[in-house]
Amino acid sequence: MGLGIVYVTAVRAGIPVLLYDRSKEQMTKGIALMDKLLEKDVKKGKIESSAAKEARDRVVLVDHTSDGIREMRDVDMCIEAASENFSLKAKLFANMAKELRPDAILASNTSSISITKIAAATVHEGESTASEAGKASASRVVGLHFFNPVPVMPLVELISGLQTSDETLQRARSFAIACGKEVTVSKDVPGFVSNALLMPFLNEAIMCLEKGVATRDDIDKTLRLGMNHPMGPLTLADFIGLDTCLAIQRTLYEGTGDSKYRPSVLLERMVDAGWLGKKSGKGFYEY
Repeated sequence: MGLGIVYVTAVRAGIPVLLYDRSKEQMTKGIALMDKLLEKDVKKGKIESSAAKEARDRVVLVDHTSDGIREMRDVDMCIEAASENFSLKAKLFANMAKELRPDAILASNTSSISITKIAAATVHEGESTASEAGKASASRVVGLHFFNPVPVMPLVELISGLQTSDETLQRARSFAIACGKEVTVSKDVPGFVSNALLMPFLNEAIMCLEKGVATRDDIDKTLRLGMNHPMGPLTLADFIGLDTCLAIQRTLYEGTGDSKYRPSVLLERMVDAGWLGKKSGKGFYEY
């Protein structure tokens, strides 16, 4: 996901990008994928080779052994694309607020976690959330939810927390449009619009399989051929990642207290087994 955001930023928006991950292996894999995507686009005539080289040159890898956030202290915007884990995101945003310029936008690519809650984590220790400094820090946090694969999917979901300023929202919208995206806006509710609708649908399909209502193949075929979906729900869950599906479903359940969002037991057990879908080689299908 992070590499896809880097790609559209460098290629379509034409903006220089710093890429940072604690894992050198992940950064190496990511940049290799970008090179592959650029090569493919050149062969298809979507981009000139000179433009591809310029886009690639806009991307700079931050040394994974350094304090990566501090190395990005002069950026206009920092987009976090870490796992769907609030504690992890809260630590990242607290550090971002401390190290980056006070006018830099702090954006999260979260697909379900409260932007309001993330924004509160940017208020410095000992500072009141109601103080001018506290409000200013939290006001620059916004949700920029890209969809996978980012270079292909045309949408960005824009989410405003309670503290997000109008200026932050407009700058984030302008950035998404510069990346060639259509923009929709959601209130800061569990799952926003996209996953408040999608995840219960996927969870219900998994429950159908769990209860033996139909086979895996028939569940997917019913939605593909009967509802004209491009892929079945179990295939889609595999592509998203079953651990990600479970994390979002738990956020919905815990955030609303509504039993209709209770995660499927089968989904929980598959994640326990390490069967996470396409990325692990096995989920509802084998890859």
